[in-house]
Amino acid sequence: MRKKLVVILILTLFGRWAYAQIPLPENLEQGYPRLYITQSEKKDLEKTIKKEPWAKAVLQGIHERIDKHVERHVADPEWMVSRLQMYWKTKATTIYIDGINYSHADGEAPVPTVRFVGSRDYTTPYGTPKLEDILPYMDDPRGLYLPNRSKEGNPFEWAEPSKTGRVIYSINEQIIELARDAAFIYWLENDVRYAKFANDIIHTYLEGMSYRSEPIDLLNGHIQTLVGFTNFQVIHESVLIDIAELYDFLHQYIEANHAEYIPMYDKTIKRWTDQIIKNGVPQNNWNLHQAKTILKAAMVLKDNKYYEDKKGREYYIDYILNVTSARQWSLTKFMDFGYDENNGVWAECPGYSQGVTKDLTAFIEDFDTTFDHNILPYMPTMEKAVKMLPQYLFPNGQTVAFGDSNYAGLGTEAITNLIRVAQKNNDKVVEKEFTSMYHLFSEDSKSSGKKGRKPKANISSFFASKPLELNPKYGAGDINDYMTQTFYAPNVSWHVQRMGTGKNGMMVSLNGSLGNHMHANGINMELYGKGFVQGADPGKGASYLQPIYLEFYSQFPAHNTVMVDGVSSYTEMFSNHAFDLMGEYPKSEKKNGYYSDITYSDVYFLEPETRSDQSRLVSTIKTGETTGYYIDIFRSKKQRKGDKFHDYFYHNLGQSMEVLDASGQPLNLKPTEEMAFAGGFLYAFDYMWDKKSVKLEDDYQAQWKIDMPEGEEDVFMNLWMKGTEGREVFSIKSPPNKAFKGNHGLPYKVDKAPYLTFAARQHGAAWEHPFVSVYEPFTSSEGKSITNISSFEDENGNTEFVGLHLKHKSGRQDIVFSSANHQKVNYKDMTTDASYTLIANEKNGDLMIFMGNGKLVSTKDFTISTSEIGNVVLKQTNGKLMLHNEVAVTITHNELEKKFEAGDLRPISL
Repeated sequence: MRKKLVVILILTLFGRWAYAQIPLPENLEQGYPRLYITQSEKKDLEKTIKKEPWAKAVLQGIHERIDKHVERHVADPEWMVSRLQMYWKTKATTIYIDGINYSHADGEAPVPTVRFVGSRDYTTPYGTPKLEDILPYMDDPRGLYLPNRSKEGNPFEWAEPSKTGRVIYSINEQIIELARDAAFIYWLENDVRYAKFANDIIHTYLEGMSYRSEPIDLLNGHIQTLVGFTNFQVIHESVLIDIAELYDFLHQYIEANHAEYIPMYDKTIKRWTDQIIKNGVPQNNWNLHQAKTILKAAMVLKDNKYYEDKKGREYYIDYILNVTSARQWSLTKFMDFGYDENNGVWAECPGYSQGVTKDLTAFIEDFDTTFDHNILPYMPTMEKAVKMLPQYLFPNGQTVAFGDSNYAGLGTEAITNLIRVAQKNNDKVVEKEFTSMYHLFSEDSKSSGKKGRKPKANISSFFASKPLELNPKYGAGDINDYMTQTFYAPNVSWHVQRMGTGKNGMMVSLNGSLGNHMHANGINMELYGKGFVQGADPGKGASYLQPIYLEFYSQFPAHNTVMVDGVSSYTEMFSNHAFDLMGEYPKSEKKNGYYSDITYSDVYFLEPETRSDQSRLVSTIKTGETTGYYIDIFRSKKQRKGDKFHDYFYHNLGQSMEVLDASGQPLNLKPTEEMAFAGGFLYAFDYMWDKKSVKLEDDYQAQWKIDMPEGEEDVFMNLWMKGTEGREVFSIKSPPNKAFKGNHGLPYKVDKAPYLTFAARQHGAAWEHPFVSVYEPFTSSEGKSITNISSFEDENGNTEFVGLHLKHKSGRQDIVFSSANHQKVNYKDMTTDASYTLIANEKNGDLMIFMGNGKLVSTKDFTISTSEIGNVVLKQTNGKLMLHNEVAVTITHNELEKKFEAGDLRPISL
């Protein structure tokens, strides 16, 4: 650990850690194999297989997968080789693409060459056939003979390559993987049949690749900077990893029997690697995935000195660690660009962010396993990046899913990767930290020590993925060290407010559009209630190149947000539209010293398409062990005026939705052709159907029901909304939510059913007539805890003010004030000057006063004033007072006045 601290200190002295050089490993292994294991370690592996049941099972699984193919190869050595997707007859050398699709190929090599994939868009009706169904030596002007999954019976038919998505690549990858496994078995068991099988495949493939050149984009567009030798994107050249592993285990056989081909093999691997370096995208997860592939390819090369161009193993290892070029950044610059070193968040949507952190820790472990060289001390943000992952979690254990993400549990691979690195390097501090974390978030964690998941029948299971042994001395940590009541990540414009865990927990997640794999969604909201992420993001819906993704799933109407004039939009995917956090309570990552039954956030967003100001204030209020509600106040107006309309969209899970008046009676909605592309609005409107609407000025409600099986309580979300002049409300059916992979306990097929959508349209600006909502999740057995909601105006006439009065079954009454312009407002015996104020009066006389971003709140009992804007909580229980004030306050009570300096939640007396 001391060595690690010294390293970090040195890096700090040299400036930002990201630009320091990572030293190269020394004493590189000269023999083969070397990726996972060396020749000298073979006996230890043999002992492990003999001794450990899990290792025997892994080996048996590999044999079961490949033995039949190897045995057939003895009698018919052409069978498997002929299934490779090659230009068998035409022997083409140059590939031409037309943007995202294959066009044609020309040139002629002396040998068959490797075929290029059909399209960047992998959406295709054609399936990957079983090996036995592939036509041998398939190179036909009619295209590929494949099963059409869109037709009954999946009949085989000829398809032009551009319509076949990823099928070509998938077939080749499957065959190369079989050859890799055979090479491993040959090395382990010295059965030459496996070597001949593997050798015939790798020779045919690499010799064919040696004549291939970089594909040419006929459009001379962006794709030209992405394309690899087998794929439209170098990020998907992972078959080179399989080739490297195959080559590594087969190298001894090749040296003994076909040494004359080694220079050609090495040159081909180098050309392929150079292509991956030359193309790609450095500013997101691509850079890492490219680096993983480059590392594996580099590791099977000889040292620099053996090549005329001096580009050998050390050259490529140094390149991915320390060298930056246009489309392949050094590992350290890549991390500096993507990670927020203050909170450890990677600058992509949650799904991709978690993947990058998992892959980076795997890279660190893989590097250490291969070279006996620990680079974790040179990447100090990694520990923080792993520890922040639980901040993505809703109370039910699912991660947030804005952007191109899905709702899923928290993977523990990144945690276990760091445990393995720590164990290997005898770093007890890191091992204890992440073992304690692992116990909290792993379902199969046991304090006795062994990870219960069965290793897969893969070669890697013998090495990087063998069962994890946990030190029984390290028990579970404190979950509050990893999940805080609020969390803000400015580098992805994401803010979360949570309370508790499980069914009765509460959480709201807000996000803008900053970083990669983001959507055009303005200030988007995800909302939790009673065990489900009810106000869920819809996912990406389809591949990124499909119209429904580009025109609906990535656009405003698919999200819980406000859209202006029917045209709000901007660049999805890599987006640069963040909100500003104007206020929050408690402060992000604060672990104690705050009042836990209320949170709020206040964010501002400039909608760029219409140049509109948008402000969203969201608060969670816990009113009991099983009860609570959300307040959502969304203001929106164009800076240049001329507002046509502002649309508030909210989508919620459930098989049914009702739109009701304030008393709970159904509103008389009529079919409407509003909200359509016709008229110059977004295409997204035309993906929605069964639209009904009614114009009204009174308060109204919408209610969704998740109808559970008989014997289980149904789950509801009730939305109450303040009525106002110029308001029109809609019920809509939207395309299905595609973010739930599996039903997650839901009683219907969410990914097949319409996503039931409520919309409120404010004709004219929605600033002085904002969207004022109260959300209450509840169950059929409990019923709603809120009995009545009404609104009130500022007695001084402030038109940018909203007031709410909520009554609860318990007898509690909440008074809510929200002002957009920091003017003093009055209602009855209460006065405030704050962005947000909540005054809660319990039936027994207990009182809670919350002031958010304010300077004054006054009731008949207390006056709280400050000299600077800030957050204050005053809680009175049984006559005793608790105070949390982020700024100095003066409190007046019964003509007594006392000043308190800023401080955490604590008892006070007046």
